Amino acid sequence: MASQVTILGSGTCVPSLTRNPCCFLMQIGEERLLFDCGSGVMRRLLEIGVSIFQISHIFISHFHPDHTGELISLLFALKYPSPPTQRSHLTLVAGNGFTAFFNGLKAVYGHWIELSPDRFRIIELDTGQPDQHAFPAFTVASMPVAHRPESLAYRIEDAAGKTLVYSGDTDVCDSLVELAAGADVMICESAFPDGQKADGHLTPSLAGRIAQSAGVRRLVLTHFYPPCEDADVENQCRSTYNESVVLARDLMSFNL
Repeated sequence: MASQVTILGSGTCVPSLTRNPCCFLMQIGEERLLFDCGSGVMRRLLEIGVSIFQISHIFISHFHPDHTGELISLLFALKYPSPPTQRSHLTLVAGNGFTAFFNGLKAVYGHWIELSPDRFRIIELDTGQPDQHAFPAFTVASMPVAHRPESLAYRIEDAAGKTLVYSGDTDVCDSLVELAAGADVMICESAFPDGQKADGHLTPSLAGRIAQSAGVRRLVLTHFYPPCEDADVENQCRSTYNESVVLARDLMSFNL
């Protein structure tokens, strides 16, 4: 069975009726991997028929509120009576510093967000160099990217050898090109149109140049701020990238 990806959010911190903050779900066999956890993610999961108790892994790209804002609510909800299919364990993967970040949240919320050790663990990946971790159904590799000190991009490879790369938020950096080399799909931020670049973020043509240099087979652009709605994002990307371009929208799905 092919791994499946569903975009749960293609937007940013700016409130939108059509775009939740950047987030997606990847299903690999029975494993369901959630990438980032901004506001509205639990409602989006309900809309696609997925329970929070089915989430096996959460990958955090960095600690900004639009990527972590609903983590507190999700952990709180996991403490309450659940269906018989409740997962026995949730693994949260993030960059160096996440344990301290999480301990800060616990200092505010205490036992409300504390899950028992037999149900929850944290894995910190190195934000200073390439890192990797093997899970039974997939492997993950990570690289630091140019946004925040804790920022990571992730590369997931399933048992069939299919690969997906998620940029998280980033500016132009060689590490993302290296991580994305030969990937089947890259979900890449493209926050602002060409001509309106902001520090720490990409534009469509810059995302395309990274994907072209890396030999990515399909590029999915996401993390759109409002100015992107009035720009020809696809054609801007095609000025530097020759393969398949997809503009993410909330609730769209595709197979690897």
